[in-house]
Formats: sequence, C-alpha cells, structure tokens
Amino acid sequence: MLTLGFIINPFAGIGGAVGLKGSDGPEIVKEAFRRGATQRASDRARVALELLCPYADQIQFLSCPGDMGQALLDEMNFRYHLVDFEPATPSTAADTITAVQHIAEAKPDVLVFAGGDGTARDICSVVGDRVPVLGIPAGVKIHSGVYGISPSASGEVLQRLVQGQLVDIREAEVRDLDEDAFREDQVRARQYGEMRVVQSGHFVQSVKQGGTESEELVLADIAAHVIEEMEPGVLYLFGSGKTTQAILDELHLKSTLLGVDAVVDEQVIASDLSESDIWALLQEYEEAYAVVSVMGGQGHIFGRGNQQFSPRILTALGKEHFYVVTTKTKLVGLEGRPLVIDSSDVELDRRWAGTQTVITGYHDQVVYPLI
Repeated sequence: MLTLGFIINPFAGIGGAVGLKGSDGPEIVKEAFRRGATQRASDRARVALELLCPYADQIQFLSCPGDMGQALLDEMNFRYHLVDFEPATPSTAADTITAVQHIAEAKPDVLVFAGGDGTARDICSVVGDRVPVLGIPAGVKIHSGVYGISPSASGEVLQRLVQGQLVDIREAEVRDLDEDAFREDQVRARQYGEMRVVQSGHFVQSVKQGGTESEELVLADIAAHVIEEMEPGVLYLFGSGKTTQAILDELHLKSTLLGVDAVVDEQVIASDLSESDIWALLQEYEEAYAVVSVMGGQGHIFGRGNQQFSPRILTALGKEHFYVVTTKTKLVGLEGRPLVIDSSDVELDRRWAGTQTVITGYHDQVVYPLI
C-alpha cells in the first residue's frame, strides 16, 4: 500500500488572473477576492489525482481537513486518514507548516502538495531533504524545481510509481521571488533550500553504453555514492551480493560474498557475521547503517540469503538506516514487480511496505515499490 501525504494550499495562484503577481499573505488573498478571483488550486490537484483513480485500492492518503485536502479526496473517493489538527478559516502558511509537521512524522512514501513557490518554501522549512516530495503546480510563481511541468505531468510521475516503474529521486532547488519587488517589475529570486523530488525520465545517463548499462561502471558509481555517505566512527554492515562486494572492493577491503561484514572508519572490524554478532555490535556502536542489495529476478531485499538481518536487527536499525543498492538493469528486469521484504515478522513487513529509495549510481537514486 502506497502512502501519499497530500496538502493543498487552497489560495495558491489566486492572485494571478487578477494581476496581483502572487498570492502570498492574507491581505493579497483578500484583495484577490475583492477583484473577483476564484480558487483554482483544488482543480489543478484534481487533474493530477485523476490519473491515480484506477489504482485507488493501492493508495492511501494522509491529508488535512477541509479544503486543504479532505474535500477533494472525498469528492474523488480516495481512501485517507486526517492529521490531528484543525486549520484556520481561511487557512494560512502557518497551517501548511503545521500540517507538514504532522504528515512528516508519519513518514509517507511521498509528500504531494499543490501550491506555488511560497508553499514549497513552507514545506522545505519543515522537511528539508528528509521526505521525498512532488509538487503539483498551482501558484502564480513557479521557479522551484520541485514541481511537475503541469498538473498532469505530476500525476504521471505518481502513476508510474504506483505501477512499479522506475521513478528517479533527485535533489531540486526551492526558489522564490520577492513579490513586492515583482509587483514593481523587479525580479529578485533567491534559493531557500533543496528537497528530494520524485520524477520520471533520465533512467540511464552517464553509464550508458550502446543503450545498456555497463555493469562495471555502474557498480563503481554506486560504490562512490555509498563511500561518500560513510561517516567516521559509524558502524556499517554490508550484506551479501556482488553489488555490496563492489563497494568493499573500492575500499580495497576483503569481503565475504555470501555473508555480512562490519566496517568502521573504512576498515573491516569483523567478517561473516551471525545474527548474534550483529546484535552485539549494535549494542557497542551508537550509530549504525546497513547496506544491502536486491536479489536479481526476485526482488527480495530481506529474507533471501541475508537472514542475519533478523526482525530484531531490522527494528533496532530502522528502515531509514538501510542503504539499498542495485543497478537499474536489475530493477527493469523485475518487469514492474515490487521489491520484497520477508523478515518472518508479518507486522514488521507491513510497517516497512510502501516504497524504498534505491541507490542506482553516483548521486542517482530511484524510488521503487516495496511489499
């Protein structure tokens, strides 16, 4: 079941048609209504969500009361849960921030929002790069790279995700204009941060040879990404497989192809670990991560060949402390089938199901369904 956070800024874009060059702030909203403006953000969000209607039984939304999300989801008969807060009437930027705080705590697979650059700023101020996002463009100013090129384009990205197709996840800038200066015909833009954005396309880039991936180059790129992420004094547990072995090869370390090895400060401290060995190390180190690969053809990330990662190990580490690595060729070879977790703990498997970020190259990641 895919969980999508969902927020609408009901007043996004309201000032555009009446010549106000923006919609930020309650006074601008009042003036827009005085000039006869109508709200359009919900209509643009509807265009995106219409593409998900055939998959309604595979999706649940986590959203906000009233016209910040609930009203549209009711109209379209989507399944949803509401966050525990009541926005003001009319809602404000502070309500957006509060809503995002509640939704982010639940760790949705993707946070979807309809708005403009001001909305993106508010959301970025809360989630940063912690939660994958996708914007549905509904504002007057769309300078941020976190939005689809159109509402239907945003819907197509989400549709691909539900279908099990490859969907990239990349960092994109959140930018906004000074609206007061803009109304005086002065363009003053600045960057307010970056968010991780799900997007389609560009599945095979610099490692492309003759239309297919060069495995050797891809593995080197994956290794470079993981090594760049590694921090001093942190425990890293490398699972079995050629992809994880390639990372240790890049560090010039001896590895156990079909076992679990422990690395700290780019040195192997223990090899071919048992479940109890891993548990003992977790008691010793304050911070730990695991690096696991995808079983080609089957899609398992746990439960096949790495039973050392037992339910108590998985629980102790937490889903956010796992790097999943594989090539895009292997993901394409799954032919739309999801990744699989089979930990022998049904409740744990259920909690972790949804989507999984997968490292597929250097600064190249995709988000992929996990059941």
